[in-house]
Amino acid sequence: MQNVYTVKQVNAYIKNMFTQDYMLGRIYVKGEVSNCKYHTSGHIYFSLKDESGTIACVMFAGQRGGLSFRMGEGQQVIVMGAVNVYERSGSYQLYAKEIRLDGEGVLYEKFQMLKRELEEMGMFALEYKKPIPAYAQRIGVVTAPTGAAVRDIMNIARRRNPYVQLILYPARVQGEGAKESIVRGIRMLQQAEVDVMIVGRGGGSIEDLWAFNEEEVARAIFDCTVPVISAVGHETDTTIADYVADLRAPTPSAAAELAVYDYGKLSGELAEAKVRLSRLMRQKIQLERLRMREYQTKLKYLHPEHKLRDLRQRLSDMEDRLRGGMEGKLMDARHKLAVYVEMMKGLSPVGKLNQGYSYVQGASGRAVKSIRDVEEEDRLSVYVTDGIVYAVVEGMKEEEHG
Repeated sequence: MQNVYTVKQVNAYIKNMFTQDYMLGRIYVKGEVSNCKYHTSGHIYFSLKDESGTIACVMFAGQRGGLSFRMGEGQQVIVMGAVNVYERSGSYQLYAKEIRLDGEGVLYEKFQMLKRELEEMGMFALEYKKPIPAYAQRIGVVTAPTGAAVRDIMNIARRRNPYVQLILYPARVQGEGAKESIVRGIRMLQQAEVDVMIVGRGGGSIEDLWAFNEEEVARAIFDCTVPVISAVGHETDTTIADYVADLRAPTPSAAAELAVYDYGKLSGELAEAKVRLSRLMRQKIQLERLRMREYQTKLKYLHPEHKLRDLRQRLSDMEDRLRGGMEGKLMDARHKLAVYVEMMKGLSPVGKLNQGYSYVQGASGRAVKSIRDVEEEDRLSVYVTDGIVYAVVEGMKEEEHG
């Protein structure tokens, strides 16, 4: 009869095979870290992958002394450990004892350290970002004098705005002396007083782009008084320069699109604005003319001439009333005067004279009312109706009353 084995027996057999294999007992495996998880127990679970596949890995808390950095996604590492079977699941995995960064992984860790340091210093803060001018006339470019990056920038600038001025600083962007060359370019273009600056290069590996991860370049960009657009590599590449710059463009072509305003589009917008402005001005003029006519109509009613005419009419009416009142008063006064004249006629000495009486005035000029007012030989003036009679007193006789 054929032998039948349990799962446990099979897994134990396979585990024993792994254990007896000398190479698998101490092996170095390199790859890219993925699915990295730090467990609360202190264990680290992760996978190593390359273009062909993946292998599960674990570093137990007791082996953490073999790790000098914090692992993260995308790191290139070399793991030393043993490959063995986990019997419970029947799967094999790499039990890590030492982990170190490998090649690009070392650069990546250096990149992360500098990024954290500069971020803590506030060099990535939004409040330090300068606005990119909308209508730049002079654009500085710090990049290699040959290559796709500078050609793309020139072609796009020529297409969007043939009147913009490009000033190129031919910098080394890779290898020895690259960071110093980039820093000199930034400072020289700042002295040239360009409106905006593009700093970048075409794509490449992390080693190719490393000059834009140097602290000297980052500080030169941060200290630059001219707005800086970073354009390093392809859309998926990210450097320290991208974080420090005032604006990050995914590619040099995109940087040119952002820095160079579209002259044709602007001309069209200005033409449209001119048409809208003319239409609005005509509407405004028509509206103001209507308002002016309204004001003219109101002015006719409020003009001082109309007011003066009204006042003249009121004055004329008041004059007529005053004249009528005065004439009425005069008529009443004349009537009263006539009454008083008639009353006075009855009391007037002249009226008495007309009735045969006379008025006698003595030498002293006083009226003679008694014989005692005169003496013999006094000259008297006797006033009658039609004149004066002068007489001399010859004698007086007192009237007897019986």
